[in-house]
Amino acid sequence: MSGTSLDGVDGVLAEVSASRCTIARHASAPLAPETRAELLALNTSGADELHRAALSANALAATYADVVQALLAGSGLQAAEVRAIGAHGQTVRHQPQAHAGSGYTLQLNNPALLAERTGITVVADFRSRDVAAGGQGAPLVPAFHRQMFGQTGRDAAVLNLGGMANVSLLGADGSVRGFDCGPANVLMDLWCQRHTGKAYDAHGAWAAGGRVLAPLLQVMLAEPFFAAVPPKSTGRDVFNTGWLERALAAAESCRAAPQDVQATLAELTARSCTQDVQRHGPACRLLIVCGGGALNGHLLRRLGALLPGVAVQSSAEHGLAPLQVEAAAFAWLAHQCLAGLPGNLPAVTGARGPRILGAIYPA
Repeated sequence: MSGTSLDGVDGVLAEVSASRCTIARHASAPLAPETRAELLALNTSGADELHRAALSANALAATYADVVQALLAGSGLQAAEVRAIGAHGQTVRHQPQAHAGSGYTLQLNNPALLAERTGITVVADFRSRDVAAGGQGAPLVPAFHRQMFGQTGRDAAVLNLGGMANVSLLGADGSVRGFDCGPANVLMDLWCQRHTGKAYDAHGAWAAGGRVLAPLLQVMLAEPFFAAVPPKSTGRDVFNTGWLERALAAAESCRAAPQDVQATLAELTARSCTQDVQRHGPACRLLIVCGGGALNGHLLRRLGALLPGVAVQSSAEHGLAPLQVEAAAFAWLAHQCLAGLPGNLPAVTGARGPRILGAIYPA
């Protein structure tokens, strides 16, 4: 899995059954700076972008292959002993239900090259079938969250804080709902890189030392996406540099102290996520947090403060480390595809019905 935050590639070696997904190993690799910069640039239109996208897909597949080899080397397994690789690809455009209603979602990847490099069957392109069926194509992880984190007899929520934030609401009755909440790390990382030279705000320490700018927060929370009714999903198509610059201008915060802007961006993530939990899961008393944002102590403290009476816990406390959850979900989705089973939940994505997700590239 390589997510919207563009911080690298995470991979897991997982044993998947009908009722469980057990992680044997985890490996990760950073994206080469030039690959990361190009993938980020490809989120907007530019010169020769078809050629550049193809080369970036090749580079990403090579990094995926490196992670696979690291997993195999650490486990003692041979490629022939692995049934398949679930490879998400890198989202560069996400516009479901747009453009005369068909819409599209685009994840750069070269699964054929990955199959050649590894000698293992690859399952890729998970989102497009759901979009073709009228869905958002996201989030796809709630079904996996239900299997891994569902609580008998009580409502719970799983909040993934990657580049974007998405929540899965797991009902005590077995029901599942889920949707994107808005930006998680994407804007915080962007601002931190710009003003400190660091890729991210470790533990949220920089944000914790700033003060929240109420006018700026108010302008940002007025974004229509936050008030939209699920099913809904989003990405860098909405929450990007231009969006942040327009918010700063509208709130007359362009000259504000950068640390205070960082504190406000952290508060935006905390407020938008907790508002969604309160609005759509009022009976929830447990919030399980995963993704890179689960390592941000300041953000977790703000989630807890804004959700009194709700236990905010890392997914590590529930058997799966925060940086492993997304990769494990796509291993599970690959298993679903090969078993001929649906991977989407129409109640989550808005698709016309359950669909088998993914395209198979045999070894």
